[in-house]
Amino acid sequence: MASVSPKAGARWSPQFSRTEAMASASTGSRVSCGRDLNCVPEIADTLAAVAKLGFDFLCMPLFHPRFRRESELEPAKSRPGAQTRSDLLLCGRDWNTLIVGKLSQWIDADSEMETERRNSEAALAQELNFSAYLGLPVFMIPLKGPNNANLARMLLNHIHTGHHTSNFWIRVPLMAQEDMRDDLIENEPTACVDETSVDEKTWSWWHSFRTLCDYNKRICLAIEVGADMPSDAVIDKWLGEPIKAAVLPTSIFLTNKKGFPVLSKAHQRIIFRLFKLEAQFIFTGTSRHTEKDFRSYLQYLEYLNQNRPAPNAYELFAKGYEDYLQSPLQPLMDNLESQTYEVFEKDPIKYSQYQQAVYKCLLDRVPEEQKDTNVQVLMVLGAGRGPLVNASLRAARQADRKLRVYAVEKNPNAVITLENWRFEEWGDQVTVVSCDMREWEAPEKADIIVSELLGSFGDNELSPECLDGAQHFLKDDGVSIPCSYTSYLAPLSSSKLYNEVRGCRERDKDPECHFETPYVVRLHNFHQLAEPKPCFTFTHPTKDMNNNRYQCLRFSVDCNSVLHGFAGYFETTLYKDVTLSIKPDTHSPGMFSWFPILFPLKQPISISRDDDIAVRFWRCNNGKKVWYEWAVTEPSCSAIHNPAGRSYTIGL
Repeated sequence: MASVSPKAGARWSPQFSRTEAMASASTGSRVSCGRDLNCVPEIADTLAAVAKLGFDFLCMPLFHPRFRRESELEPAKSRPGAQTRSDLLLCGRDWNTLIVGKLSQWIDADSEMETERRNSEAALAQELNFSAYLGLPVFMIPLKGPNNANLARMLLNHIHTGHHTSNFWIRVPLMAQEDMRDDLIENEPTACVDETSVDEKTWSWWHSFRTLCDYNKRICLAIEVGADMPSDAVIDKWLGEPIKAAVLPTSIFLTNKKGFPVLSKAHQRIIFRLFKLEAQFIFTGTSRHTEKDFRSYLQYLEYLNQNRPAPNAYELFAKGYEDYLQSPLQPLMDNLESQTYEVFEKDPIKYSQYQQAVYKCLLDRVPEEQKDTNVQVLMVLGAGRGPLVNASLRAARQADRKLRVYAVEKNPNAVITLENWRFEEWGDQVTVVSCDMREWEAPEKADIIVSELLGSFGDNELSPECLDGAQHFLKDDGVSIPCSYTSYLAPLSSSKLYNEVRGCRERDKDPECHFETPYVVRLHNFHQLAEPKPCFTFTHPTKDMNNNRYQCLRFSVDCNSVLHGFAGYFETTLYKDVTLSIKPDTHSPGMFSWFPILFPLKQPISISRDDDIAVRFWRCNNGKKVWYEWAVTEPSCSAIHNPAGRSYTIGL
């Protein structure tokens, strides 16, 4: 389901625009909850009753749960009369917005008994077609074991024929029923089972099913949360899947001192994380708190929603951009727009760190006794609309040191803004230079060069080439701010991002071009398989002007998973202990100027627990352009992505 969200005029609807999504999220929207029932005698009355309790939708079987239709043998095969209730019991709008259909439990399309399989195939087709006829937004299908190839084939056939728009929630328990502690009998001998394989059993059911369905975007996940929970590592893996709903049995709720239903801390933690994914919740089972209204379950969930941790500045800025792919900027090749500069200038952290770096550098370079006579020459390379110039001037005032500034900018449109700053504020202390820094003949050498040429992967906006080209006008003892930066890579799993990349295919380009292009993206619905490792490092000033790089990185993975690509981050040292970082464990608090970068893989690679992932990364420069190439070599080989920069390059 694209999403099912409360909206005016309907309790929920499966289709809503990106702006509506952002609006509802920014106003702290309520949790969307449904009621799951196995038997519904009167649809309209039941729907009214669950709506009165505060539920947004009803999950129900479309056919009587005990009515096993016979499609093979007479006379039952030719039984006359309707096989289920009329669609006229509800108006079309209610079917379209308030009902989630459920597949009959007895259907087993992968049965080894041929008669049962054929009957199940006929009943499955009948229920899928009737769901499409009713216009249901979602149809829910349970997985009960590892063998679901025929079920996947029939569902995929159904999706590819007809003009219906239904989505499909595949209901999978976090742990299999036979592995729950309730089923273990005290003192009974049990086979020695690897706990990790038990934890990951049902995920492998889901992974096989969605792989058979070729990651179809209309097939999403409804996890069933049981009393027993898998390990934190396995929960992390589940939360990287396209979860649209979570089924909460009433049996997992505890009772507090006042007799109200509550959840354990472990269950609360997963609920808070599901809130972030904007999952919907489905309550199943009878009330275990008979003295309280069933509303108390919903009220408790809403209480958790209202008391979840407030989003930080970065999360607020990124709202609406989660898993949204963007092409990396090419400020060297393209002149940026005013609004792009404006967004980056709003960052509350970056420029204060630059100011601190210039401040410390000035104090180190100019002793107290020389503060009135020693004028430091500072060049801002790539001045944009002037924020680094202002940060440097503030640092000089803070340090009580004298400064002569050159603001060098190649974008003629931004130079107009700089000239206005100079006329209105800066005066003769700042010289504005309209020129590419690599071609500028500087009138004097600089004590300090300051730049903000870093991209999400550190060097991907060609900072090394720019600063190497400008190094000739830096004094021998001069300082570059930043003085070094390192890119980092981490393997990730995300069918959401894999599908987003798949959807970027362009008609006039190579059919695999979109998988050989990096994307800037606010990572959200993903699972990072290992901690990031350093990839490429650049330092300035440098004697080695060769910026080609080759690196092999190895990652150990502690659970079965699937590799879809690599997340890229960077850390930079501006000056001494003044740093900036977008690497998750050292991320500069509140800084939002950079989202991570994603390097996708054309084909997902299955990873077994204790496998090593080996990835090889190249940074290539032919004098006219720069590009990356990448390939996985363990546990199996992928193709080399983007050879000779055929799909993506960065223009010099």
